[in-house]
Amino acid sequence: MPTDIMRPEIIVPFVMYCALLWWVGRGLSWTARLATAAVTLVLIVCVILFERGWS
Repeated sequence: MPTDIMRPEIIVPFVMYCALLWWVGRGLSWTARLATAAVTLVLIVCVILFERGWS
C-alpha cells in the first residue's frame, strides 16, 4: 500500500464525508442514499482529476 494514502489530508475529508452522508441520509431510502453517495464520489473523482491535470 502506498504511504501517501494514509496522509491526514486524505483520511480526514473521507471520514467527514462518511459522517455527512450518514447525517443527510438518515431520512432517505437506501436507493436515494446509494445514488447520493455515487454522485458525490463521481464529483470527488472529477475534482481530483482536474486538480492533477488529467494525468
